[in-house]
Amino acid sequence: MKTSSKIRGLRNNLLLIVMALLVSCCHQEREISMEFLLNEMIDRDVVSRFPEKDFRLRQESSYNRASKTPEDTVGWFANKDYNRKEDDHNFIRIEEHNGDKEWVLMDHQSPGAIVRTWMPYLNPRDPSTTNIIKIYLDGATEPVVEGNMLGLLNGTGLFPFPFAHKSLRSSVSFFPIPYAESCKITVTELPFFYQFTFREYTEGTAIKTFTMEDFNQATALVKEVGKTLLSPQNITTGKILELKQTLIRGDEKTVALPEGTSAVRTLSLKLGSYEDDIVTRAVVLKMEFDGKESVWCPVEDFFGSGIGLNPFQGWYRTVADDGVMSSRWVMPYQESGKISVINLGDQPVEVELKAVVGDYDWEEKSLYFHAAWRGQYPVLTRPFSDWNYVTIKGRGVYVGDALTIWNPVRRWWGEGDEKIWVDGEDFPSIFGTGTEDYYGYSWGGMSNDFYEHPFHAQPTSAIYNMHNRKTEAEFATRNTQNYSTETRTRSLDVMPFGSSMQLDMEVWSWTECDMEYGVGVYWYGDATTTSNRTPNPTGVLNLMTATKEIIN
Repeated sequence: MKTSSKIRGLRNNLLLIVMALLVSCCHQEREISMEFLLNEMIDRDVVSRFPEKDFRLRQESSYNRASKTPEDTVGWFANKDYNRKEDDHNFIRIEEHNGDKEWVLMDHQSPGAIVRTWMPYLNPRDPSTTNIIKIYLDGATEPVVEGNMLGLLNGTGLFPFPFAHKSLRSSVSFFPIPYAESCKITVTELPFFYQFTFREYTEGTAIKTFTMEDFNQATALVKEVGKTLLSPQNITTGKILELKQTLIRGDEKTVALPEGTSAVRTLSLKLGSYEDDIVTRAVVLKMEFDGKESVWCPVEDFFGSGIGLNPFQGWYRTVADDGVMSSRWVMPYQESGKISVINLGDQPVEVELKAVVGDYDWEEKSLYFHAAWRGQYPVLTRPFSDWNYVTIKGRGVYVGDALTIWNPVRRWWGEGDEKIWVDGEDFPSIFGTGTEDYYGYSWGGMSNDFYEHPFHAQPTSAIYNMHNRKTEAEFATRNTQNYSTETRTRSLDVMPFGSSMQLDMEVWSWTECDMEYGVGVYWYGDATTTSNRTPNPTGVLNLMTATKEIIN
């Protein structure tokens, strides 16, 4: 009996130990760490669900502090989004450490993670600076990371490419820096423009604070994630559905998706021969999931190409040299779905559509993919105004957009700041410093140069090249005349919202003129989530007419 009791006791103790280990392992799996976020960065299924660890995206930037309320039409559009003199105060405060000044740019007192940083060159032709940036975590008196303000964050320093990269005349970093309690960022000289975008988690969220020891031990993971970001692969396994048709004016062709819980994992489209580039505006993608239409968007805006086929490669979308446009957004549904292609133009268009549908685990936090469009011509640049991309009601996650504009003059058009309200805020939690900064570059008034990155791109405009009849000498000077496309998609910097989201972009050109705006917006939402963007064939046709007049 005694022996049996001892055995039972040992078994019980062993069971308790195993249970404790399991709980510990589960806790560690749920803990947010640098490694956790790196893996999340390349998990496309994650953005199709409301975050398991609830957070809201926040931003500290050098926006003009005179901007306080839309009712103050002067201050709201104030454009001094930088610091050039000691008495400029577009930052938090100045501190003194060991007799030296440090300018505080961010001071977040809550669990969080830095997920995007942006800083421009002080001189558009000179990428050098002596300013040192310092990142203090969890109240530490010594920075966990410090280095040259630009070099640290441009892919040549601590954080490797493509997590950090040299954009057009700026440094951008997406490398995740989590912290359990607080984060303070300072610089040792007067700051210029800046943006620090971060996640604010709910109190009590388990977070493992970034350390250099963890960073050095994660070399293999960092290399693997970076390689994956630079070589995105279309899913090829699953149920393959194809549509090959010639669409005349007004035609709509549809392919039904397999019944049952699944997800579209790759969607590709190729247009056959056509006579002009605006066919990418004339052809519209429409999608319905579980009986609700959630996608209605011209293909140029859905794939981020802009007018014509302008090749670039991103994490979620690729426009290839052979004309194949691919999307890797995960688009789940529970019971049924269908994809349609519509031709709103006068010319017949050959379309080749291919969808790869695979398994998906639908759960309570799963969301439906949405893509919508807005276009307008003319858009007046005076008086200054906010141009609404989209307003969404309900629960969801905002994941990206693609803006195509026509600028009739040589002078810079994109001084406007993004202003993003989440869940009924009185003041936007995201208040930026310029349209080009939102899209990951700077000194936008210099050119329409091509650039690409997994999460940002400015594809070269075919119409710009064909119709902007300028001399080489004029190209070498400031000139953003004609068409350009800017696109941004989000991974760690997705924007969850519980009840609403509104994204406005200032229309702020240095010249009084009439511009053309067209934007595709992408988000995930519940079945009951709604937006102010609805199918607008008339708007597409009007913009096509305006574009024909402009380029001819």
